[in-house]
Amino acid sequence: MSKKTLNQSNLEKLGPEKLAALVMDLVQGSAALQRRARMELSAAQGPKDVAADLRKRFASLRRSTSYVDWQKQRALVKDLNGLLSMIDTVITPQDPLEGFELLWSFLLLAPSIYERTDDSNGVIGDVFGEAVDRIEHLSPKISLDAKSLAERILEAVTDAGYGEFDGIIPATADALGAEGLEHLKTITKAWEAAPPSAQDLERYRGYGLSSAPEDAVLRNKQLTSSIILADVADAQGDVDAYMARYSAEQLTYGTIAPDVARRLLDADRVDEAYKIIMGAKAAEDGKPFRMFRHDLDAVYEECLERLGKTDDLKAHLWDSFAQTLSDRSLRAYLKLLPDFDDIEAEEKALDLAETHPHLGAALNFLIGWPAPARAAAVVLSRAKDLDGNSYDTLTAAADALDAGHPLAATLLRRAMIEDTLNGAKSKRYRYAAGHLAECAASHPHIEKYHGFPTHERFVEALKQKHGRKYGFWTLVEG
Repeated sequence: MSKKTLNQSNLEKLGPEKLAALVMDLVQGSAALQRRARMELSAAQGPKDVAADLRKRFASLRRSTSYVDWQKQRALVKDLNGLLSMIDTVITPQDPLEGFELLWSFLLLAPSIYERTDDSNGVIGDVFGEAVDRIEHLSPKISLDAKSLAERILEAVTDAGYGEFDGIIPATADALGAEGLEHLKTITKAWEAAPPSAQDLERYRGYGLSSAPEDAVLRNKQLTSSIILADVADAQGDVDAYMARYSAEQLTYGTIAPDVARRLLDADRVDEAYKIIMGAKAAEDGKPFRMFRHDLDAVYEECLERLGKTDDLKAHLWDSFAQTLSDRSLRAYLKLLPDFDDIEAEEKALDLAETHPHLGAALNFLIGWPAPARAAAVVLSRAKDLDGNSYDTLTAAADALDAGHPLAATLLRRAMIEDTLNGAKSKRYRYAAGHLAECAASHPHIEKYHGFPTHERFVEALKQKHGRKYGFWTLVEG
């Protein structure tokens, strides 16, 4: 390796004086780099100095009012991650309690950050989620007054307008302990029952809601209280308390039943879990369109397995495969069959996949199984039905079939080329030109075209129909 390569080993050879001068040159004009350098200098002095600098930076972030557009967002995220890293590497190992307090203060920055950013891509939320995760790692190592912590949590969760404290109860369950969890339950119920404050009413009047502010506050309190009490119940291992937040009708919802049934299974209450799932499945069956919920199916399958309902489990797995071409369902089904029966069943499943009405799903399954010969047969027999706009599916299939089934790979690429040119999708001309080059490369390996146009005829037809799409042909001709 060259002695001029920029790596840590070569830079260390410059010596401290030259490196210091280089750092000074680099940080000039960059507030972010200057802050980082000062933080590192504080770290060399000890965790107390770093903690003081972190709190100064937090205060600066809270005071800031300038809008952070998408171009500056990356720098902000890097800054926030740097603050978390400093807490994690310098403060926490020396003083876990101080690390906890700094992480809590970091979460309290959320409103001032969200109010001046657009977090539609979720990267800001990810940073605050990471802070909650780090609190969870610290929770067993710290000692706090359990009741005071419970009160702090209730205040934080009820004031959080951006979900920054989501997950804080399970994250602090070890620190809360039995006493803190019970106290949190008690004060949450009292908070929900308390009449709305003038501040709450004023806030909801400002939203311009059609309902009375009192009703809006009540609904918000009920929802927030329900979430808190469910988290407390989970931390206490109290399945009944977790279930109590839902009505009998809500327990039939496909969005709710799997979570409840999973907790019942974990508590070895299999019959109750099965009843919940069957209620949800019955509610789904009564609808004109059944939405497949993998979480619901997964819990249902575990219930059937633990109850010894093997025939019902096999029927369910086969039905799931037949409708969705789920390779997971088919593999689970085949494992339940005796030796040799599974071979016949697999052939039957592959036959079904070839004729599945959704061609894209059929190709995805057959390529992933893998059954390349059958996938190629599907392409040849249903070429006119290929959706050239399904770039991901067709590209993956073409790449998988290229070596062993060049004609099928060519037909898949032709479908994408024609879709691009028919739709005049100029942004995809570069990809279409690449597909055409791949078709040309496959041509010598195709012994028979089985009634499909040869490569030369296909190119000639493209020129006749799309000869004026100069952007595409320029790319083709290099």
